[in-house]
Amino acid sequence: MGRGRVQLKRIENKINRQVTFSKRRSGLLKKAHEISVLCDAEVALIVFSTRGKFFEYSTDSGMERILERYERYSYAERQHVVTDPQSQGSWSLEYTKLKAKIEILQRNQRHYMGEDLGSLRLKELQNLEQQLDSALKQIRTRKNQLIYDSLSEFQRKEKALQEENNLLSKKLKEKEKEKALAQRGHLEQQNHQGQNSPSFLLPQPLPSLNIGGTYQARGSECEEEGPRPHTRTNTPMPPWMLRHVNL
Repeated sequence: MGRGRVQLKRIENKINRQVTFSKRRSGLLKKAHEISVLCDAEVALIVFSTRGKFFEYSTDSGMERILERYERYSYAERQHVVTDPQSQGSWSLEYTKLKAKIEILQRNQRHYMGEDLGSLRLKELQNLEQQLDSALKQIRTRKNQLIYDSLSEFQRKEKALQEENNLLSKKLKEKEKEKALAQRGHLEQQNHQGQNSPSFLLPQPLPSLNIGGTYQARGSECEEEGPRPHTRTNTPMPPWMLRHVNL
């Protein structure tokens, strides 16, 4: 006797509902894996529990690639429907598409921040780790490039400043050399003018009379000493001299 058809309805018992969810979820994931392996199909499965927990399964192509393919297909279908003037609900489909995309981006952002990782399996965690490692390598490469560019710029500025400093030092030395040469030339010119100017000689002193009978001429090498002979003159002597002579 065959098994009767079970009527599908919501399980009222909370515990039984949770147990049934766990069993059916495992079976669903298993069936999705089997069909992907047996039929070489791309399968993406997304499940949200009543508590808000997220469960997913995707083939090796990845969940994002499958969702992008689904979005392209859905967009093409919607474009075909929009061409029909009597089609309705295009805005609701667009809203649904954008909302799903935003949810995916928010979920990926939480995963990249290390949050909400409880629903991820080992393979998904490994893929996330590889993505983070790749992003970290790119970040480090960009950081090293910026540091290298900054060092190169600093070295270029240092070289330019050094060349400018050397040029200023060279100009300063030339100025000092020119100043020294100008001072030297000025001193030589003063010395030359001093040599060419006439020397002021003192006039030769007149010979002085010595009453004691001594005659000496300055400025000459010869000197005459001794009394000079008196010469008689017819000049009469004054009276006061005659009185002294008589005495």
